[in-house]
Amino acid sequence: MKTQSQDFAELKVDGKVIRLPIVVGTEGERALDITGLRRQSGLVTLDPGFANTASCTSQITYVDGEHGILRYRGIPIEELVKKAMFVDVAYLLVHGQLPNASERRSFSEQLNLSSLLHEDMRHFFDHMPQGAHPMHILSTMINAMTAFYPNVDIKSMADNIDESCARAISIVRTMAAFAYKKSIGEPVVYPRHDLSYCANFLNMMFDSPVKPYRIEPEAVRMLNLLFIIHADHEQNCSTSTVRVVGSAQVNLYATISAGISALSGPLHGGANQAVMEMLRTIQADGDVMKFIRMAKDKDNPFRLMGFGHRVYKTYDPRAEIVRRECDAFLSKLHYRDPLLDVAREVEAAALKDEYFIERHLYPNVDFYTGIIYRAMGIPENMFTVMFALARLPGWVAHWREMIGDDTKLVRPRQIYTGCPLCGMDTDLSVNRTLVI
Repeated sequence: MKTQSQDFAELKVDGKVIRLPIVVGTEGERALDITGLRRQSGLVTLDPGFANTASCTSQITYVDGEHGILRYRGIPIEELVKKAMFVDVAYLLVHGQLPNASERRSFSEQLNLSSLLHEDMRHFFDHMPQGAHPMHILSTMINAMTAFYPNVDIKSMADNIDESCARAISIVRTMAAFAYKKSIGEPVVYPRHDLSYCANFLNMMFDSPVKPYRIEPEAVRMLNLLFIIHADHEQNCSTSTVRVVGSAQVNLYATISAGISALSGPLHGGANQAVMEMLRTIQADGDVMKFIRMAKDKDNPFRLMGFGHRVYKTYDPRAEIVRRECDAFLSKLHYRDPLLDVAREVEAAALKDEYFIERHLYPNVDFYTGIIYRAMGIPENMFTVMFALARLPGWVAHWREMIGDDTKLVRPRQIYTGCPLCGMDTDLSVNRTLVI
């Protein structure tokens, strides 16, 4: 919750003093409330990329980039990956607290009942072009749910919000697995009531009529961990998109589709796939230090993918977890990936280099996750889809929190820098008969 302090900041404009209230968050974060700035002074603020603008208040996730802290509903991410399953964390994000035994059973049952795709929608996959990226298929299919479940909006869903949220979280994994099966020309595998959330997804991805899939408990554990660390990250690009689109009172599924589209970009969710491509390039060349030098050269377009973060100025706490787990997981599966050796060498070189240290360029969560997904058998074009599956509870939680507030339509201002007022130097009236 936010608190209004008794402090004000004073801004002097054209000889007039404007008093701006200071808002204090529960972790001591302080912000200037500029709601009345334009009314009092005629000025708006300019902050390209919203690098220093808090777009909302939220009780869901806390990130401290300077100290490498990430908490969901006040619980450190390090505790959650040790003690909770993804279903527990999804409930925590959406409902505000970890479930007790009864709530967990009820929520798991809701997820199970919501896992089936409407049979009419299944045929949509047959008409997707061969080679279509799974993220684009997923975004399209989630958006199509708006037609099948039209009453999932702010005004009409008050009585079934839990059911609608559970459907969004559950059915997206079915869609993702169907999209993968479509891409390789295999028959789809339906969800099973006797499997957990993550085990069900792995089974739908890899089971086959000619080669039954053996569910590895260690793979299920690791997938739970990866989903937990990706479940939310406060006001990132896709979550902000969900809040912006949702502020227009858009159907939940259309809103989630917009978030998936934002996540599909290489600067957001596509980074882990880009890391794998970079590691292969470095492996083929064999000279790690050459690429370190290229990354430091301002005239060279090459960048070390998976390094640095918009918020974290120290080691990403999620990357710490994944880095620690990666070795153990690959060892238990008896899987050796030469790209892991390349990744370790790149990280070691970068962390000793003053260039990266001074700029706070540490490995982020994307640097090692691709190697783990490869070990599970997840193809690279599905990496961003995995991110989307994990982020669903966070998106739903932010959408639900937003509709519970006194929501205003998001409508930023701008500073116009185009041509000033001028007249038309061409008489278009002579051409009107040609315009159709």
